[in-house]
Formats: sequence, C-alpha cells, structure tokens
Amino acid sequence: MGQIKVTKPDIEGLYVIEPTVHADQRGYFMETYNYNDMKEAGLPMVFVQDNQSMSTKGVLRGLHFQIHHPQGKLVRVIRGEVYDVAVDLRKGSETFGKYFGVTLTAENKKQFYIPEGFAHGFLVLSDEAEFCYKVTDFYHPGDEGGIMWNDPDISVAWPLEGIDDVILSEKDKVNQSFKEYQKSEGIVLK
Repeated sequence: MGQIKVTKPDIEGLYVIEPTVHADQRGYFMETYNYNDMKEAGLPMVFVQDNQSMSTKGVLRGLHFQIHHPQGKLVRVIRGEVYDVAVDLRKGSETFGKYFGVTLTAENKKQFYIPEGFAHGFLVLSDEAEFCYKVTDFYHPGDEGGIMWNDPDISVAWPLEGIDDVILSEKDKVNQSFKEYQKSEGIVLK
C-alpha cells in the first residue's frame, strides 16, 4: 500500500499519479496499477478495457469525449513524450470549459486520471510516442464527440515549439467548437 503519490489539480476530479519506482543497476520495477492503492487514494474506479496507441511527432488526438457512455481514463506514456489535456465538460461545474494539461513521458512515469465528463486529447512532442490507457466503460462506436483542439474559448496552450505541422485525423479536423458543444445535449453522466 502507499505505492503512489497523488496530486490534485485545480479542476475537481482530475488526478496526476506518480507510482513508486524501484530502480537499481539492472533497471526498474513499478506497479502501474493497483486497485487497493488507488482506492486508498480515493480512486476506487474499475477499469474494463486497456488501449494503446503509437503516434508520431505533431500528431494531436482530440479533444474527444463519449456522449452516452462516458469513460474515465487512466493514461500514461511508455515511450516518448506527450502533452496531455483534459477539458471539463460537466455542465454546472465551477470549472466548466477550463482545461488542465500535463506532460507525460516514459521517463517521468506520471499517469493522469480523467473522469467521466471531460474531453481528452494529447499532442506528441517526441519523434514517436506510445500511449496506454485504461477506461471505465467499453468503447461504443457512434457515441463519440469532439471539440476542436484549437478552440479559442478553451485556449489550450499547446507546446508547439519544434512542431511544424499539427497532424489531425479526418474526424478531428471537423470537430465542433466549444460554443456548439454548449448548445448540444452534452455528455450524459450516469
């Protein structure tokens, strides 16, 4: 027990988690997830699926959310470096429309927990990055939403130094604005 350090950003529900790393001349060992440690830290969520992606420098995935089946996500980087962002989409929240960003690297081994009710995205800062995440609900095709990565009302300060072009999927190129999101049904929290 007590194998993690948890930091709470200014937006309620977000957590930056640092596991205890046991290192010596051979390398290192760490627990990347332990239900008992998470529960002791006030994070008793249950994960149902693990996902992994690889992306190249300048790829920006997001800002994504699920409408009727929102997912909490525990994210981390196992190779490379990303700037990871969560945007509060919980209507009625004191921090609605605000974002928090954190740099996740294979070296710092930080993890970021984003609960249901947030949009999520990341920008790859290294030549390549492998990104792993656990989710609290299964993927439901057709239940996706997205907000433009560069929406002026959210104004994420993406660290774009050294990135010539932001690379988006075709789907992310047509994400809605934050103003359009505010007029929509929004995320259905259970």
